[in-house]
Amino acid sequence: MLALENRREKAILVDIELTRDDPEQTAYSFEELARLADTAGADVLQQVFQKRNKPDAVTFLGQGKAEELGVLCRDNGADLAIFDRELSAVQARNLEEITGVRIIDRTQLILDIFAGRAKTSEGKLQVELAQLNYLLPRLTGRGTAMSRLGGGIGTRGPGETKLEIDRRRIRKRIADLNAEIKEVKKHRDLLRRSRREIPIPLVALVGYTNAGKSTILRELTGAGVLVEDKLFATLDPTTRRVILPNNEVILLTDTVGFIQNLPHHLVAAFRATLEEVVEADLLLHVVDASHPNAENHIEAVHGVLESLGAADKPFIMVYNKFDLLPDGHLPSFEKGQQGVALSAHKGWGFAELLEDIARAFISRRLRKTYFIPYDKSWLLPLLHEKGKVLRKEHGEKGVTLDVEIETVWANRVESRIKENI
Repeated sequence: MLALENRREKAILVDIELTRDDPEQTAYSFEELARLADTAGADVLQQVFQKRNKPDAVTFLGQGKAEELGVLCRDNGADLAIFDRELSAVQARNLEEITGVRIIDRTQLILDIFAGRAKTSEGKLQVELAQLNYLLPRLTGRGTAMSRLGGGIGTRGPGETKLEIDRRRIRKRIADLNAEIKEVKKHRDLLRRSRREIPIPLVALVGYTNAGKSTILRELTGAGVLVEDKLFATLDPTTRRVILPNNEVILLTDTVGFIQNLPHHLVAAFRATLEEVVEADLLLHVVDASHPNAENHIEAVHGVLESLGAADKPFIMVYNKFDLLPDGHLPSFEKGQQGVALSAHKGWGFAELLEDIARAFISRRLRKTYFIPYDKSWLLPLLHEKGKVLRKEHGEKGVTLDVEIETVWANRVESRIKENI
């Protein structure tokens, strides 16, 4: 559990609105912070909001507002204050001294959630690397605070007692983790190389966290993946086979959900996992169409795809949660495109989605006419399995078939027909 000893902690959320900020977007980000806090195991007691021209370099809020926050924390029995923007080491230290409670920022909160969600050894390695890269520049000036053995949200960290680890040990651990992740990458590259030898297209589900990717994977494949109405409910990727309407087989993989201001430490650490997105032949960009901030979700996903070098990949927009739209009409998304309206919860739209995926791969397929002699009838099941048989006619010496089939398999069938066996 993320909360210490299964006890939900009490938190006060804090943010500022800068003069250059979009007030609507700032308000939404604050709402999302509340959901992140809930996911991490905290109950939000109060929200503190301040308008400023720029953050205060010493206390982020300014001395007076920081002291007000301290009083609010004490009066409400808060365990911690969570800031919606990334704090410097100096700001975090000064705020803790003034308020007397634990101070964490949005990045630290997301890292903590990931630490609790990672199940595989690979996921745990990547989260630990991200945490240490976040911690390293914040060691300066922490003094005796670094020897504190605390607990709760934001203190879950890598290693046996992370708060006692000095900079030299952290750097060595980072080097060790990078080496281990490099080995993971080599292993993944070997798997990809062997997978390329068998011409099975890879389709990756991408999208904002809680858009419904895992539900779609489960409905299409029967995969036993966790489906939960929380941010970052699943972290480790899952890949399963799917048979399309034209009998083509694809591999469908789920990926970690994206979020606005996704910590760059996480993007860097999870690059080995996110390379599944880079390697994919097609992306299914899943959007919660019912969400009032769906347009910004689309932009956030595009931003992460650009950082991975995958923004130009072919993709299909999948507008999920269509059943929750009051008028049954999809909004007009500036950054999106026409796609599939779907309700993973209700089971609507999956047939259309599979047809669209099949059409996306049609350029990889040929329409071929084969004559299969009866002494090579063992090729018939292969044609049915790897292609879509459009016409079949039995003759005296064999079977004539019109088949829509992928180029690689078409070449293999032709070579086996010609074999003198």
